Amino acid sequence: MALTRRSMLLGTAATSAATLSLAACGGGDSGGGSGGGSGDPVLANGTEPESPLIPTNTNEVGGGRVLTSVFAGLVYYTADGKVENELAESIESEDNITWTIKITPDTTFSDDSPVTAQSFVDAWNYGANVNNAQKSQSFFQPIEGFADVATDGAAKDATMSGLKAVDETTLEVKLVSEQSDFPNRLGYTAYMPLPESAFEDMKAFGEKPVSNGPYMVESWTHDSEIVCVPNEKYDGPRKAANTGLTFTIYSSDDTMYNDLVSGNVDVVDMIPTSALSAFEDELGERAVNEPGAVFQSFTIAQNDPNFSGEAGKLRRQALSRAIDRKTICDSLFYGTRTPATDFVAPVIEGGGATDIPGAEVLEFDEAKAKELWEKAEGIQAFEGEFTLSYNADSPHKDWVEAVCNSLKNTLGIAATPKAFPAFGEFRKQITDRTMKGAFRSGWQADYPSVYNFLGPLYSSAAADGNGSNDGDYKNPEFDELLKEGLAAPDSEAALEKFKAAEAILMEDLPAIPLWYQNTFGGYSELVQDVQYGWDTVPLYYGVSK
Repeated sequence: MALTRRSMLLGTAATSAATLSLAACGGGDSGGGSGGGSGDPVLANGTEPESPLIPTNTNEVGGGRVLTSVFAGLVYYTADGKVENELAESIESEDNITWTIKITPDTTFSDDSPVTAQSFVDAWNYGANVNNAQKSQSFFQPIEGFADVATDGAAKDATMSGLKAVDETTLEVKLVSEQSDFPNRLGYTAYMPLPESAFEDMKAFGEKPVSNGPYMVESWTHDSEIVCVPNEKYDGPRKAANTGLTFTIYSSDDTMYNDLVSGNVDVVDMIPTSALSAFEDELGERAVNEPGAVFQSFTIAQNDPNFSGEAGKLRRQALSRAIDRKTICDSLFYGTRTPATDFVAPVIEGGGATDIPGAEVLEFDEAKAKELWEKAEGIQAFEGEFTLSYNADSPHKDWVEAVCNSLKNTLGIAATPKAFPAFGEFRKQITDRTMKGAFRSGWQADYPSVYNFLGPLYSSAAADGNGSNDGDYKNPEFDELLKEGLAAPDSEAALEKFKAAEAILMEDLPAIPLWYQNTFGGYSELVQDVQYGWDTVPLYYGVSK
């Protein structure tokens, strides 16, 4: 999810969880268990969610980490990225088009209402219907009938023809094409069920959702904290090993780190730039620094007049050539970042590729950068000042300044960082398409696959507010290659198509790849059994205190 977010482009996906080269990281004993500690709730870092806590309307990590904790889906992801059933007893298909999903009977939401096949049908139809303007709408595009509910003018009560509750515990999903990896996606929050009460007042639900996962939201004090308590109705594989979970919303990452060192916060998945050089020595075995499924970049909207047309394409390539990624990673990130060579984090099978045609555009080359910029100027003069926007409530200031300095020194242009105090305000301008200039972007995987780093971010189906294609990049050739990759007979053939799609991105650069980000963070002396997942997020439910 944008740091987090499928389409009619989805065909048969050959990517399998079994092909992952992922490694979970963490400390203390693995697995759950109370450990005989204080019994106090676990305190964790968080950011203010951009949107109400509605599964289909959250595509960023601030809200995502809360929703993952309070909802249970058909499957979930283990620490090392394996896909395991959670509410599903079985997910079967003879043709990879029509899927029959048997749901565990007698499970309930926190308000005692039953979780049924209809709970999924209603939630997914709500997410897909254009009238509800949900940020994760594109996740339902593979389902037959999506177009009938997702286009302007659709009735408010329109539903997808490919979605049916056969009985209370049997869900039937008909897709528009063969998609063998469909079950692997179903642990993402967009596919969570909703109780009937949600549809009575969705606004109130978004503030304090009735949920079915390991925790329930007890309170949300905006810009301060979100308090979650164990959900006694939940009896699945992620049962809470602690007495609660409180996300503290920090406006300063330095304050967060000081709280970690002093034991005032227990588990963090972020280290401020100022502490990167010393945090592993300072925290010892409680420090975490391992490869993770995060890709960082910055995006420039397709309708930016300085970056449109042939001049715009040359100018994007000039920017990419003008960034000294290795120096920035070495001098600022102390082994927690690796310069990007493609658009997919290397812990994903097929990610971190070094053989994508055109990938030399990611190499620092001052002379080539100047040449490309001058060519662009010969076609159309650059107007105004280049700005790179970021949210200042996370540790981005230093690298944004370093990137701007690299652009300024190489190209001789004015390149200025532009800070937004809080993530929510920053994301609102992106979502409203009012953001000017370049803006920081990135991707933390929703589920482990190469496609998940490409389709949700750059496909036409995910543009125009229907997904996480925040720059509204559209390229039919790229879309077709994704479709062919998903329909490929095996993972090797799929990867070949996905790499061809990446080659198009190398030329168009809808986003400028920067680096891959490790899972890094730390935990206090007060907690045990801390594990960080394949996607860099701590497995909060397993932490004991």
